[in-house]
Amino acid sequence: MKCYGVIMAGGGGTRFWPLSRQAMPKQMLNLSGRERMINETIDRLDGVIDRQDTFIVTNEKQAAKMLECVDGRIAPDHILSEPSARNTAACIGYAAMEIVKKYGDGVMCIFPSDHFVKNEEAFRQVLGEAVRTAEERDMLVTIGIEPTFPSTGYGYIRFDKNEDAVARRVEEFKEKPDLETAKAYVESGNYAWNSGMFVWKASTILKKFEALLPDIYACLVKLGEVMNTPQEQEVIGQVYPTIPTISIDYGILERSDDVLVLSGDFGWNDVGSWDMMKVVYDADENGNILVGEQVNIDTADTISFSTGRMIATVGVEGLVVVETPDAVLVCAKDRVQDVKQIVDALGERGRTELL
Repeated sequence: MKCYGVIMAGGGGTRFWPLSRQAMPKQMLNLSGRERMINETIDRLDGVIDRQDTFIVTNEKQAAKMLECVDGRIAPDHILSEPSARNTAACIGYAAMEIVKKYGDGVMCIFPSDHFVKNEEAFRQVLGEAVRTAEERDMLVTIGIEPTFPSTGYGYIRFDKNEDAVARRVEEFKEKPDLETAKAYVESGNYAWNSGMFVWKASTILKKFEALLPDIYACLVKLGEVMNTPQEQEVIGQVYPTIPTISIDYGILERSDDVLVLSGDFGWNDVGSWDMMKVVYDADENGNILVGEQVNIDTADTISFSTGRMIATVGVEGLVVVETPDAVLVCAKDRVQDVKQIVDALGERGRTELL
């Protein structure tokens, strides 16, 4: 059975402001100094999924820029444009219907567009096993991450570590825990981090939509009826904004009893905020991560990211400093999750040129 890649790339990455903007969100940025995050996501699939069988689902406002960013890796007709953001259930359902109606059934491998993977060979091994499992057992498969510390920023997947299987049955999905709960999860050995990477047959997930999310399924059927016709884009523009907004986790995975998890250890991180640059870059002897031209005196435990102008720091500790041509961010390192509040404040003030 043919294997398809589906990369979800419609997010705004507001916690990476001022580098991430509506016209150039996080997934289009080169944070590692090697390649744009979307291209790193595409490239690490090589050997498991052909690029000609890979799709990107993105916001229609970003579609043209996305096509430019992927630099020929993805065919223009494999960049699917959402007229409005309707969360991951709609995104995945749209891609599943596209595959079934235009290319026949196949195994869908779904990935966020902006995650970091250090050991790509280990990742491909886990992905290959997940594909085989989904094809042979016709179940929903999620790729979990073996926890390396008690994270309070990730959701968790509970399974029975004593089950003698590579792909274990999921017992429960857990929301982001407090620190003590996270410690208990890690110590038990019965939990994996929820990476947001999923593998299943396109036909299988559409049956799940029909059974568990019939309102969304009805909308997907309308899209499917006009695919490969001149009316396709017009109907997508009319129907898509009416699709109920819900995540695939809440809408289907947490309500299904046929979900399996494969746990992997391949240096994964979702790089969700500036403090996570520590997984992309090595810190210096003072615990600093310094990108671009810098002069740093008596500076410790600081992330300093310059896109052009020199950044100079003296006698500071525990900061995030980010320089762009039109804005500078200075933030306490333990407040990086609140950077999105700046984006909200700028929107309220009508400063759209900074968004």
